[in-house]
This record gives sequence, C-alpha cells and structure tokens, in this order.
Amino acid sequence: MYFIETRGNDGIKPAEVKFSEAILNPSTSFGGLYVPKNLPKLEENFVQNHVNKSYKELAFNILKAFEIDISDEEINKALALYDKFDDASNPCPVVKVKDDLFVHEQYHGPTRAFKDMALQPFGSILSSIAKKRDEKYLILAATSGDTGPAALATFKNKENIQVACLYPDGGTSDVQRLQMVCEDGENLKVIGIKGNFDDAQNALKNLLASSTFKEELQKDNIKLSAANSVNFGRIIFQIIYHFWSYIQLLKQEEITFGEKIYLVVPSGNFGNVLGAFYALQMGLPIEKLLVASNENNILTQWINTGIYDIRGKELILTKSPAMDILKSSNIERVIYSLFGAKRTKELMEDLNNNNIFQMSKDETKELQNYFSAIYSDDTFGTNTIKEFLDDGYLMDPHTATCIKAYNELKEKPLKTVLYSTAEWTKFSPTVLNALKQNSEKYSDKEALEEISSKYNATLPQSIKDLFNAKINHSSIVEKENIESEIVKFIRKS
Repeated sequence: MYFIETRGNDGIKPAEVKFSEAILNPSTSFGGLYVPKNLPKLEENFVQNHVNKSYKELAFNILKAFEIDISDEEINKALALYDKFDDASNPCPVVKVKDDLFVHEQYHGPTRAFKDMALQPFGSILSSIAKKRDEKYLILAATSGDTGPAALATFKNKENIQVACLYPDGGTSDVQRLQMVCEDGENLKVIGIKGNFDDAQNALKNLLASSTFKEELQKDNIKLSAANSVNFGRIIFQIIYHFWSYIQLLKQEEITFGEKIYLVVPSGNFGNVLGAFYALQMGLPIEKLLVASNENNILTQWINTGIYDIRGKELILTKSPAMDILKSSNIERVIYSLFGAKRTKELMEDLNNNNIFQMSKDETKELQNYFSAIYSDDTFGTNTIKEFLDDGYLMDPHTATCIKAYNELKEKPLKTVLYSTAEWTKFSPTVLNALKQNSEKYSDKEALEEISSKYNATLPQSIKDLFNAKINHSSIVEKENIESEIVKFIRKS
C-alpha cells in the first residue's frame, strides 16, 4: 500500500511513498500529512473471525491488511511489547459500568496512558528500520502530557535513535512531568518550553518543515522524524483498538454482529477518534463517533458549525490538560478523506494564515454524518468522577468528559463504548478534589497515597517509584531557543 499527501504534491517530493518512508520522513508537500492512498477492505467475516483471537493476532492481521512494507518478524517483535502490559492477553480491557455503557481502558501499559498502545510497537518498528538502513534519526515529540512519557519509554537506549521531547512547562501533571524528566536514557532530551502545547506542537511542525534545521542535522548524518500523531505510524496502531472494542462486546455477548454501537472519545489532537473514523470506513459497525472536549471546545465548534476559529482565542488550562489544545492536527486527515486534497489545502492555509476556516453547509452536514460533539467544564468532570466512584468505578478527568457525550449526544438506545485514555494516577490531585468535593491543593504524592489507602485503589509500582527517582532533565527554554537547545543535545551526544 502507498501513502499520499493531504494537501497534494509539490512536484518535488515523491507523489506516493511506502509505509516505512512515511513514518521515517513524515514531512510532506505544503505542510500536509501522509494518509493511505486507499483504506483496506476487510473480509466480510473479519471481525467474527477474531472473537476468539488475541489482541496481537488482531493487530497483526490489520497491519497485514494495510500491506505495510515491514517484515512479519519485525511486526511480531513490535507487537510482543503488549506482553509487558498488565494483562498480556488483554492489554486494553473493555469493562461494563452500566447496562449500555462500557469503558475501554487504554492505560494498562508502562506509562499508564493510551499513547502506549500505539507508541510501544511504533517505536520498535521505526527503530528497527533505522538500524537496518544504518541511518541515524532524531525523533521529535511534542506532548500535552502523555505522548512524551510514552515516546521516551519506547525509544529509550534504542540504537540509531535520539529523541527530543518538548512539553509545556506547568502544563502537565506532576506525574507526567516526572515520567519525562526522570528518564535516564542517554539518547533522550526533555525540554520544557515557556508556552502551551500548541506552542510545542507548532515548534515540532516548524522543525519538521525547516530546511535549515535539517541541514544542521545532516552535518552529523542525522535524519528527522516525529513521534506525534502527525506521523501515520502512530495512527495505524490507533485503528486497531476500536476493532477490539467491538470484538469485546461480541465476546461478552452484549451485541450481535452487525449491531451498531456508539464510540465516545475524549479529544484534543483528534488522533484517537481519527483511528475510530478509519475503522468505521473500513466497515466496523459504528453508529456515530461522539467527540468529548473540555472548555477548549474548538472541536465542538468545528463539528457543530463547520467553522474552526481560533482568532483571539486563549488556551484555557483545565483539569483535563491532555485536551488543552486549540490547533488539532488530525482534523486535516478527516477533511482530506471527505473532501480531497485541493479543499484540504484551501482550508488548512486559511487556518494557518488567518486562524480561521469555514466549511460550506453541505460539507458540515457530511462531517456530521460521522461525528457529534459536546464539551464539559471542570465542575462536570469532578462531579462525574465522584458519582462513578460512588458506584464503584474510578476514572480520570479526561474519561469523565465522555459522560457528557454519553448523556446528551446519543440518539438511539445502542451500546456505547467510551475511551479511558489515562489512569487516575496521572491526575490524582484532581481526582482527590472530586472525591472529597473540595478545592484544596494537594501534591501528587499525598493525593496518590490518600486515594490508594482510603478508596482501595491500586497504585502501580512505576508510579510510586517516580517520587524517589533522580531528575535528569532540567532545561526550560523560550520557544525561540528550542532549535539551538536540540542542536546542543545532538552534538553533545
């Protein structure tokens, strides 16, 4: 299978590339993104045939359907990393919490967040390709809190790989920050920036497109790639677990094959729900994708009105910080899928140049055939956490935003799967505020200890160990100094 560019081709870059090239070199013409030339059509009985198969078997067969140019041996090696999750046979369990509501727990990997589901195997594959080609790569990662720890964990001490991870100083939880700054791999550099996640992501995109930065790297024979969901290597693994959601409901005899379900996804950069959109297009019986946002409700505005307007809009720092994003990268792939390269280029250039784009009424209606959206505030989130723990289920503040969508967006009485993208341990002060119904300031450590003891919640050893770990990264820089900080790192390494 070949991959093409969302904004069309400039006549300089290749018009289409294989999977390995798309993930090694994600920079495309006109600042666009790579997408599959065609999505694979799965066999009619594909889903039924996987009801009694493992997650790794499902993942292997979906990857093979994409005809990626990666050997079976390397694919299996990458997928074997799921064996290190809490339950090797079920790395992302689907848990029933109400008669028609199920939580897909995506946080059972090494960094306790959903990014492990994609980044663990993706990192293995990218590293193996680089080693096989005898090429050195700098991997850039920008994070609102979860991509960073997952990227650092998967690339730590990998041959031919260096990683520079950008995070907004003060814009992550303490646990997320410690997961990054305590990493001790010699090939890793963690940089706090004075700004927000959009600033970090813009810096990443600018560096990927910068010929001068690439020339600087070339002096050391280093090529450039990315671990964010701008890289389709991330997205391909984010398609798989939506099939797992449906298969688990079949296995639990909650639905019969062909019965449609709702998926509710907390959304910031739109990669998780993009994977669900692709799964729907590949034939998974999904009624609709329900997008849950926090008070940075730019996605709600776009889906409900067709207008994406960030003029004069200030990022709000919320209790669900992984969703504190205004410029959502992966909407571009949805726009391309629905309206083609010419229209995608027009809309993305409007956004880049004017901080706004507006789709037509017909385009908006087409978008709404697939998506509905709603947002909630922090008060709703904390009340929801308390309500669900009273019924025996502990969730994090991102998961809590999904309940608003579940309550208000469903139009049919269908079974619903919502995605829990992070474990409560990543945001324990907010969770403790919710459980105690107060607004006191707690440190992560005291909140973790109180919740685990008073509420009988399991505290993973990896989280406990963070508070005694040595801090190895202390760089905090202005946005304009990011490039020089990275160059210093690669020269020192």
